[in-house]
Amino acid sequence: MARETKSTCPYCGVGCGVVIESDGDQITGVRGDPDHPANFGRLCSKGSTLHLTASAPITHQARLLHPMRRAHRGERPTRVSWDEAMGVAVETFVRTIREHGPDAVGFYLSGQLLTEDYYVFNKLAKGLIGTNNVDTNSRLCMSSAVAGYKMTLGADAPPNCYEDIDHAQCIFIAGSNTAWAHPVLFRRIEDAKAANPSLKIICCDPRRTETAGIADLYLPIQPGTDVMLLHGMLHVMLWEGWVNYAYIAAHTTGFDELKNTVRECTPDLVAQTCGIRKEDLFKATAMFATSATTLSLYCQGLNQSSSGAAKNAALINLHLATAQIGKPGAGPFSLTGQPNAMGGREVGGMANLLSAHRDLADPAHRAEVAALWGVPTVPDKPGKTAVEMFQAAADGQIKALWIACTNPAQSMPDQATVRRALERAEFVVVQEAFATTATCEFADLLLPATTWGEKTGTVTNSERRVSRVRPAIAKPGGTRHDWAIAAEFGHRLEKKLRPGLATLFPYSLADEELGAQAVWNEHRESTRGRDLDITGMSYALLDDTPLQWPMRAGESQGKARLYEDGVFPTDDGKARFANVAYRPLAEVRESRYPFSLNTGRLRDQWHGMSRTGTIGRLFGHVAEPSVQMHPQDLLRLRLADGDLVQVTSKRGSIVVPVQASGEVALSQAFIAMHWGPEFLGGCSSTGQRLAGVNALTTSAYCPSSKQPELKHAAVKIIKAELPWSLLGAAWLPDDDALRARAELQQVMRMLPFASCVPFGRDRAGVLFRAAAHEAPDDELIARIEQLLGLASPDTMRYADRRKGQRRAMRLVRHGNDAHLDAFLLAGDTSAQAWIKTLLQDELPAQSYGRMLLVPGATAPVAVAPRGKQVCTCFNVTDAEIANQLAAVAGSDDTRLAAVQSALKCGTSCGSCMPELKRMVRAVAPQDSSFAK
Repeated sequence: MARETKSTCPYCGVGCGVVIESDGDQITGVRGDPDHPANFGRLCSKGSTLHLTASAPITHQARLLHPMRRAHRGERPTRVSWDEAMGVAVETFVRTIREHGPDAVGFYLSGQLLTEDYYVFNKLAKGLIGTNNVDTNSRLCMSSAVAGYKMTLGADAPPNCYEDIDHAQCIFIAGSNTAWAHPVLFRRIEDAKAANPSLKIICCDPRRTETAGIADLYLPIQPGTDVMLLHGMLHVMLWEGWVNYAYIAAHTTGFDELKNTVRECTPDLVAQTCGIRKEDLFKATAMFATSATTLSLYCQGLNQSSSGAAKNAALINLHLATAQIGKPGAGPFSLTGQPNAMGGREVGGMANLLSAHRDLADPAHRAEVAALWGVPTVPDKPGKTAVEMFQAAADGQIKALWIACTNPAQSMPDQATVRRALERAEFVVVQEAFATTATCEFADLLLPATTWGEKTGTVTNSERRVSRVRPAIAKPGGTRHDWAIAAEFGHRLEKKLRPGLATLFPYSLADEELGAQAVWNEHRESTRGRDLDITGMSYALLDDTPLQWPMRAGESQGKARLYEDGVFPTDDGKARFANVAYRPLAEVRESRYPFSLNTGRLRDQWHGMSRTGTIGRLFGHVAEPSVQMHPQDLLRLRLADGDLVQVTSKRGSIVVPVQASGEVALSQAFIAMHWGPEFLGGCSSTGQRLAGVNALTTSAYCPSSKQPELKHAAVKIIKAELPWSLLGAAWLPDDDALRARAELQQVMRMLPFASCVPFGRDRAGVLFRAAAHEAPDDELIARIEQLLGLASPDTMRYADRRKGQRRAMRLVRHGNDAHLDAFLLAGDTSAQAWIKTLLQDELPAQSYGRMLLVPGATAPVAVAPRGKQVCTCFNVTDAEIANQLAAVAGSDDTRLAAVQSALKCGTSCGSCMPELKRMVRAVAPQDSSFAK
């Protein structure tokens, strides 16, 4: 029976409300919830395709549906019962704890878990086992923001709400490609700019992203120089008399010490260090300090740094100095990267935190938590944070690892160390919804968890708004909710570790809604009297509408903005200026590693792509892995667009195609964070597996936040001398496509370079690339052909073993013509553009016949690529947009409206609007050329 269920999107921290459409056990559609105050019905390209990533049969191929166990490393896991799985886990953890102590185990969790999941794991580790070795991938995302807020304002509490965008007169966007990382929020910025043309927007980022396109002023600072820039802005504010001394005196401390530090940050020094013009420094400072209301939006560019806490604090210093805080349209607003990183912070689900923003170092706070949980004490020794945890496992100190809802074999920096940790750990539990993640390969025990559309609980978004997550369909197979898995493990474990005592996990496992609510009520009680007090909330109230904290008992609504009265959660009620020093990058460029590598998000992909990577349409905008470099750097290195290059840091090396990009500055490079070993692989000359982009990144971290510097690594880039190449592509049935991709991942490990990605909107396609020093044996190529459906009798073939060339094509009849259904080019791939176009655009191919098999055959005039996809919703390309724009004169708004009317691009999710507007500005009437 068809039904609709309100829930929350599982992607970024905007926390958009969604309406899930389902029929029986099948999710059939999704749309934005018009009543949800985070998005008012809008969704981005990722959110609007959620139903496709949750639909069968893809779900049942990619999903982990039953507990699986490996008797020995390297073997295929076999299915076991939940009873056996739990028994093995309990027996191993008990033995490890008794032989080596509680700190010999570690839990690595995820900002995609629900608050209820987080809470039970935190209680399990700190309350029952007695270790603070519980950390999350939020350490890679938001821990510097946490440290910055606590260092200055006294608590980890973003003071703003999304409505502040509507009231701001100046928006300072620092280290955030909001247009791609938080598209729905960026739409709100676009709306604010349209409603108030006098709104000034500053974008500060080493890379000229789509976000910079909306800026009145773009500051292309050198990587890692944010603190120098922000101190320089405060220097100018002091010089020009733009600070608010009355506010400083009444509501802050520590300003005199900070003044002494920023006195040295002169405009000349700032311009030289940051690589910007002095005029732009003055202009940015004036906009920030003299606007009636200034709002800062910032994300990983400030967070993922060895100076992450300092960067966050230096920006908050500017708001305190100018009194740009505690009023509509003003304040330092950290944009959360994951859907429930905030919820994890609220329950204390990290190695240095306790429930409800309590500090682990405070004996009184530890006593409060122990009393709430009914245990004698909680451990006082700080636990291992993410990087430290895997280093400890690699060194043999942590013997057992429990990993839930995250993929460290893709997402953690310094993959060589991470993989050594996963291999050396004596017992690895991976609690996952998806069987396809790289980390699953290292698991001794795989536990199947529910995912979006099946889970029940709560999440908290960037503006402190708590929303309900509700199940639209029943749990598939033998999956269980994450909190329930942890609770049952806890039940069994406490019988061994504290027999005869009352359970620490009194939550119903039979009635999952009741059990989740009991967990949440316990968490709610832990916040009583704290800065994030939510004792006025309940599941019943949240079912009616999402609510912001704090919302104390007796209050009818939460607080939209914090610190309006100028009182802060510090001992004296005053905010503290942070006297932080500028420090260079952990790893500076030098002669052997002359390029700065930056990582970041793609518009249509999410993290390790365990969900978004299952459907081809989300690869339309960016189809394959690449490293982007400035065109002049390509010329200098004698590289051409598409050449394979070897990108090497002090930790590892990968091979990837190079792409010219005007977004990237000289001596810099960019690789999207999503390209892990599931999609980009290969092996070195010594046979070592290449592990995606994070084979390159450094685990050096901020001393305050312990967040690693994922945003910068010094690398060298040289042409990869791999003259033999291969390209294969095929349309396959859904089941076969997923199976082919899984098996091609194994093939990828046998070649110096390989990538494998899906494509297609309404059909499942697989695209496989490879390169080597010389042609591999025929058996390997035959294996690739078989996986691409080219082993049938109707396959056309050509082979020249002497030249290392091999070609295979298969045509299928469609009406009166035949279409290319699969192909493989090996040895000579020069015809790839037009042959790939024939297949992917499903053009008639019968007339080309055996010409498809001729090496070096030139492209027929009739076969031209459609261009690069801009609009995912309606599959509109840049060439189509440019042609339409060339025929329309008038203002930018008139031409934009004409394009949208003709092609519909930008009229659905709107994620393509920044790129579409850029094209409107770039393509003149009667000029169909488009400078990318």
